[in-house]
Amino acid sequence: MHLHFLGICGTFMGSLAQLAKSAGHQVSGCDANVYPPMSTQLQQAGIDLVEGFDPIQLKPAPDLIIVGNALSRGNPCIEYMLDNKLAYTSGPQWLGENILKDKHVISVSGTHGKTSTSSMLAKILDTAGYHPGYLIGGVPKDFGVSARIGGTAVDGRKYFVIEADEYDTAFFDKRSKFVHYHSNSLIINNLEYDHADIFDDLAAIQRQFHHCVRTLPSNGNVIYPAGNSEVLEVLEQGCWSQQLSFGAADAPWQFKLAENDGSTFAVSHKHSNQQATVNWQLSGLHNVSNAMAAIVAASEVGVSLQQACDALNSFVGIKRRMEPIYSAKNITVYDDFAHHPTAIKTTLEGLRAKVGDAQIMAVIEPRSATMKLGVHQQALSDVVGGSDQVFWYQNTAIDWDLASVAKGCLVPAMIAKNINSLLDAVVSAVGTDQNSAKPIHIVIMSNGGFEGFHRLLVERLK
Repeated sequence: MHLHFLGICGTFMGSLAQLAKSAGHQVSGCDANVYPPMSTQLQQAGIDLVEGFDPIQLKPAPDLIIVGNALSRGNPCIEYMLDNKLAYTSGPQWLGENILKDKHVISVSGTHGKTSTSSMLAKILDTAGYHPGYLIGGVPKDFGVSARIGGTAVDGRKYFVIEADEYDTAFFDKRSKFVHYHSNSLIINNLEYDHADIFDDLAAIQRQFHHCVRTLPSNGNVIYPAGNSEVLEVLEQGCWSQQLSFGAADAPWQFKLAENDGSTFAVSHKHSNQQATVNWQLSGLHNVSNAMAAIVAASEVGVSLQQACDALNSFVGIKRRMEPIYSAKNITVYDDFAHHPTAIKTTLEGLRAKVGDAQIMAVIEPRSATMKLGVHQQALSDVVGGSDQVFWYQNTAIDWDLASVAKGCLVPAMIAKNINSLLDAVVSAVGTDQNSAKPIHIVIMSNGGFEGFHRLLVERLK
């Protein structure tokens, strides 16, 4: 079958296209900008790419068009598709009906930590010999690609780990993506208000999560951090599956930090008396929580606690999640995807716990749709306390007063309105602090390309 993907260079759509190719389909696609790294992955997979949305690419018509959720009415390909009654569906629906329907599916959801937890879980299952398929909204360094179809069945089951996004499915289907996934297990890491471009409030997001809970079988399970009131409010609307919590003293799964930065922690299970220790490369309480969710999910499909912890001990991490991109002398630069105030706060606090009194500089581009709308404006000043200095980048899409955010910060803060002035400010600050003996850690936070800032900074530092 010939499948043509509209909007193929997004992380989800590009990964899905690769799964379709692995499943034996003829695959092609288009996007407004055909750009790496996804374009490189697609070309290596033998997928034909078209730049732009000229409807001529739909002649002759493919067997099925897969429509990405970034596309809307008015797009030339969408209008041609509808006018000519071509067969189409959404990416999540095609995934659910064609890849996931015969798999044991573990979905990883929540406002934060989906990519990290999915990558950890895939690593655990792979190390345990389960040969899982996966689709992750990032590139796990342990695997090198964002998706794979999976291997042979284990005890009659084929396993699949899916990063389950609450964003809407397509212009013609405003349900969240994850309702299409036929989940057996659902991890809900946390819940906060986000995606202000499609959700009016937290209650609207919780409603979509409850729709997903309603799709779980009675022999399935929901895994969540104990005491999370926002998640509990979802489950109180009705849950027909087993509930598994972790973290609290009365929860079946518990952890105890051996190092304050979360780089070493002990895990125990009350009912089976299993105990094991994770000693890994990551840090931060948020990553400990992500790891606990992955451990519990793996346990539910038969992976022992010791196997899970051993796998995490060798877990490398994910691109753009506190990924070191430069290190020389006393300077380390990290690329981080932080897209929400809580993500910024927990990332900086995790680094602070790890590096002690070393110098931390945060360089932040508020770029997500919710950030651009200014919804989190009041919270931003308070989340950078883990740093010593913060540089805010006011890109052209931000039309609200970022100056008030900088003024409210408890650490020295400045604003730049173009990349060159931002670059000069950071390099100048580094030059000043190099006179001290303290190491310098620069964390660049953006969920986009940041206009090439990462590369430009590294070049200047070299």
